[in-house]
Formats: sequence, C-alpha cells, structure tokens
Amino acid sequence: MPVPESDHAPPVTGTRLAQNGIFERAARAGFVVSGVLHLIIGYLAIRIAFGDGGTADQSGALATVASNPGGHITLWFATVALLMLGLWRLVETALGRSSDRKPDGGSSPGPLDRIKAFGLAVVYLALAYSAFGFARGAPKSTGEQNSTISARLMQSGAGTVALVVCGVSIVAVGVYHVQKGASRNFLGDLKGKSGNVVRRLGMVGYIGKGVVIAGAGALVIVAALRAEPKKATGLDGALKTLGAQPYGPALLVAAGVGIITYGLYSFAMARLTRM
Repeated sequence: MPVPESDHAPPVTGTRLAQNGIFERAARAGFVVSGVLHLIIGYLAIRIAFGDGGTADQSGALATVASNPGGHITLWFATVALLMLGLWRLVETALGRSSDRKPDGGSSPGPLDRIKAFGLAVVYLALAYSAFGFARGAPKSTGEQNSTISARLMQSGAGTVALVVCGVSIVAVGVYHVQKGASRNFLGDLKGKSGNVVRRLGMVGYIGKGVVIAGAGALVIVAALRAEPKKATGLDGALKTLGAQPYGPALLVAAGVGIITYGLYSFAMARLTRM
C-alpha cells in the first residue's frame, strides 16, 4: 500500500534551511563573534602603536582568545557561529535574502548581490577554519600563510600576475567599504529605521576598515612587483607598515579605533541585519 504523500518527510532544501529559526540565530551569533575579533584586532593595533608588539590580525585575535581562561571553549563556539554565518551567506548567494525572496519560493538576487554574498561566505568560512585550528590546538599564523602562498605564486609569471590581480581586488574591496560607509549604503542591509548611534558606528567602522583593507591590498601588489613575498602578510603587515610612516603611531591608533568601531557595529548587525 503506498504511503500517503503527507507522511513523507519534506525534503531539506536551501529555502527550508534559510527559514529555520535556529539556523538564523546561529548565523547572527557569527556577527557577534566577528565583532569581538574586530575589537581585539583594533586593541592589538593600538598596542603596537605604543610599542608593545604583537600581531594585529585574525590569528592574533584568536591567539588572544585562546590564552584566556575558557578560551578553547569560546573558540569552539566561535567556529560553529562563523561556520553558520558562512553557510547563511552561501544560501543568500543562491536564493537571496529571505526578506527579498518571492512568495513562491523564487528569488531575485542580482549578479552583484550574489558576488558580494559569496565573497562574504568565503571570508566567514575562512575565519571559521582559522578558529577551528586554534580550538583544536593547531594554530596557524595568517601572515605566514599569506607570505608562503605569495612566495609560491611568485615562482612563475602567471602566478605573479594572479597575485597582482588579487591585490587589486583587495584594494577594490577596501574602496567599496569606504564608499559604503561614506554613502551610508550599509543602512539598506538593516531592518527598520536605524538610530544615530548605529549610523555613526557604521560610517566610521566601514571607512576605517576599508582603509586598512585597501592598504593590505596595496602591499600585495608591491610584494608581487618587487618579488618580496614577506611584505604580503595581510592585515598585520598593512597596519605595521602604516605605523612605520611619519606620524605612524597616531595613524595606527586611528586605524585601531576604526576597526574597533566596526566591531561595535557588528553587534548591531547581529540584531538588525536583514536575513
């Protein structure tokens, strides 16, 4: 006797996953984790400005978390939260935001929306992977990994070109962040009407983070053109290069404050982002 259709468990689809409340809350927790990491990176940048040394990037932030009591438990939580946020961005890449989705289950994300969502998915999944490494006691320096990959690419002309293209892309992402903050376009990502505090945090945060990202991309280009892979160390390298300029400590403090501000804005995103 055939089993009635209603007795079959409905298939798990991307749409059903996106509508799952637990999945959404776990993804929103990823914004909180990202915010905490930005706060720590900004703090480490300010410490470097005052000559304390250290590594001001995600690996430095994760190492700071790991060194505190209960750090490894926190890192496991961070791994799951960032993984869920990365997966959420993948769903957004395929289906668009749930608030923009058509009643019939279809979606209408444009090509640019898909590219941005996919780029964010890669970022959050990479962060989750880094957090996983620290959680299981096998940490890896982000700067060293970037430098090693750059050195391998520089062994061929095609690899050098690819590295330059990568650097240009990173600069473009930084410029996009600055433009998004200056134009307040980030408000379109949020639900409802945002208060003055959220708007100001978003403006300063996006502009500050964008400048640092653009600096990291510029270093990749310089490293590729000069065949100096040790310069392509990412965020930490960009911040330390900034600190080595005239009025470097003041510039580094300003960059740290910008990154911290973005971290504070991430807490607002955890609650207000349209998902």
